[in-house]
Amino acid sequence: MKIAFLMDPLESIDPTSETTSYLMYECNQRGHDLYFLEAHDLYIRSNTIRARMKHITVPKNQPLLTYWDSIIQCVKTEERFFEDVTALDVLFLRKDPPVNFKTIDFLQLAKDDVFIINDVQGQANASSKLYTLNFPEIIPETHITRDPGRIRRIIDEFGGDMVMKPAAGFKGEGVIKVSTRDPENLNSLINYYVNLSRPYEERNPVIIQEYLHEEGGGDIRILLLNGEILGAMHRIPCNGEFRANIHAGGRAEKHEVTESQRKVCERIRHKLIADGLFFVGIDLIADKLVEINCISPGGIPRINRLNGDKLEEKVIDFIETKVAERRR
Repeated sequence: MKIAFLMDPLESIDPTSETTSYLMYECNQRGHDLYFLEAHDLYIRSNTIRARMKHITVPKNQPLLTYWDSIIQCVKTEERFFEDVTALDVLFLRKDPPVNFKTIDFLQLAKDDVFIINDVQGQANASSKLYTLNFPEIIPETHITRDPGRIRRIIDEFGGDMVMKPAAGFKGEGVIKVSTRDPENLNSLINYYVNLSRPYEERNPVIIQEYLHEEGGGDIRILLLNGEILGAMHRIPCNGEFRANIHAGGRAEKHEVTESQRKVCERIRHKLIADGLFFVGIDLIADKLVEINCISPGGIPRINRLNGDKLEEKVIDFIETKVAERRR
């Protein structure tokens, strides 16, 4: 198969901790034709979507770090390969968040001819933190507004700790815990988050949710493949921190998915599949759904190390099956 990875520059990735490198390595081990491109490499020629790609040709059976060094050198020396995107069998969208809507617009033209994981329209929809509102009974109490007075009333009336975060944030950036116990700073924080100096219509909408506590702290990351549980881990925050994101210094521990967590996964699986979101990472706290990550979801390397798994094999098995189905 011809498989392309639209992603960030290879040099910016630590291959030992990134899901993308594990997926690429497995594709190479199976002898698939691999291509590398970035978002700016897409273009239109004669009404057809094309891409400036690099063909990755490196030997099999190398250690992961050696393999990664090899493909970096290959990409540096390989001439650009100009190809219709529709000639590909699979396109992995593995660029870090936030979603690139220019890329989404381009790839709309190819979505019926190439298996794109995840679906471009599905990514556009689910990249919004409002997507979880499709499942109101399994998410924390949630409010979204750009009115600082309304935010303050919500926090005052709730009484306990709440989480405040920008509606467009990712990787835990800008996520803070607030309460009425810190009234001197609260108004200033609210005004800063909504960007009070701007006219109302230009202010930033802010998400305010009840603060949940997971046993042992942190959150549970579950990877879903075609709506089924692929693997899971318990992410623990570092000392002095409540965010469990690995990028915020969190660490991963082994986790066995509970029955109540399986019910959450079952509740959302049909919607995810219908939206073409076949490979996602969800974050749970106290069995409540707090995030759906569909843009370059991660976790495979850490879950592999914790459980002795090779989850990337199951992902590539899945795309091979999907391509075979599409050909039939």
